[in-house]
Amino acid sequence: MPYYTKMGNLPKKRHVQFRRPDGALYSEELFGTEGFVGPTSTLYHIHPPTQVAGWNTLYETRPEYVETTTMRMRHLKTMNMPAMGDPVSGRVVILGNSDVEMAMCTPAEQMDYHFKNGQGDECIFVHYGRGTLYSMFGTLPFHEKDYIVIPKGTIYRMEFEELPDERRPEGLTKEEMPYGRFVCFETCNASHILPPPRYISKKTSQFLEHAPYCERDLRLPELPLTYDELGDFEVRIKALDCVHSYTYHYHPLDVVGWDGCYYPYCFNIDDFAPIVGKLHMPPPIHQTFEGHNFVICSFCPRMLDFHPEAVVVPYNHSNIDSDEVLYYVEGNYKARKGINVGSVSLHPQGIPHGPHPGTVEKSLGAKFTDELAVMCDTFRPLLPTKQALELDDPAYPESWKEGHYPLHKDRLHREDGFPVNGDASVHTNGTGAPADGKTNVWT
Repeated sequence: MPYYTKMGNLPKKRHVQFRRPDGALYSEELFGTEGFVGPTSTLYHIHPPTQVAGWNTLYETRPEYVETTTMRMRHLKTMNMPAMGDPVSGRVVILGNSDVEMAMCTPAEQMDYHFKNGQGDECIFVHYGRGTLYSMFGTLPFHEKDYIVIPKGTIYRMEFEELPDERRPEGLTKEEMPYGRFVCFETCNASHILPPPRYISKKTSQFLEHAPYCERDLRLPELPLTYDELGDFEVRIKALDCVHSYTYHYHPLDVVGWDGCYYPYCFNIDDFAPIVGKLHMPPPIHQTFEGHNFVICSFCPRMLDFHPEAVVVPYNHSNIDSDEVLYYVEGNYKARKGINVGSVSLHPQGIPHGPHPGTVEKSLGAKFTDELAVMCDTFRPLLPTKQALELDDPAYPESWKEGHYPLHKDRLHREDGFPVNGDASVHTNGTGAPADGKTNVWT
């Protein structure tokens, strides 16, 4: 996390006696990263956090990747994925690699246990739904369009409110989406999800003036913090590519106070302040978070490029070193056709991609875009799972094959579209531009 905070009751110094009302010592826990040289928080528990029992392995979590030697553009239509499981067990990994996994979740039921991811950080983007994240650091209310960043090792329970009809996507029933829907990005390489370093002061860890969001935009844990209850409480822990069940004989959220720089928080995508320019700006301006070998970006409604002859949709580009995946939230994504709310597009490294035919001319003169999408760029190829193939639109890679330029009425063609005499000058002026000088070259 970028800055220090504290909550609840704390002793004046670290590692000194801090006693409960009954005279016993509170149990101090250093909750830290990177072998004591990374971000940490110090927590004070009513009960020793080491007192657990009844461990049992429940299920494996390692994704099964398919088509691992196939490289092509993909369009996954995820909106009709059925509701299943709870906010943890209902996650379905659709894309991933050894650095990050992307999962969709439409929970069908509530969690009746607490969860701790002992393998990686989680960045959850809430598309639909509202609720509360109850964690060992306090309470985090969340709502639509929130990113929830949950550091590795955090014990939490995610509770959704029932989704009212007016906030449910058109065409879906209560049974199909009873609570909400979210996307989860999870680190697989022991890295942590943080703001980009270029947004942060090296001396103070303060957000810098050019950053598209700052400390005021982050929502931190709130009270209530402490649950002082005895009983049998299940905590499920993800580790070793499995989910294990442990039993606590006290409520796992028994922290009376904490301080530090390592804790969960919320950031709403509508609070992202897009960076705009006179000419088209590249995707790094949309960057919101990053882990090792991947970044998460927010494409938000914004003013478009203001040069009088600007081409406002992205230019063709090749992802030579990265795969690009976009989750479409709402609005009109002007460079794409056939994309709907809940669509996921994957453009792999090595294949040039860009605007669909006709979208460049159609976009000229536009001053504003209402698109909203979440992007993840990775520096290793993203692989699909079996579940992803069930959502795949096989026609998507062919959608760029529409004719780009009108054909001269006198041009003779073979069946494959090339001129009979092989002379490209039949329909151009020798520069590649149309011989008639027209600018409306899109079909």
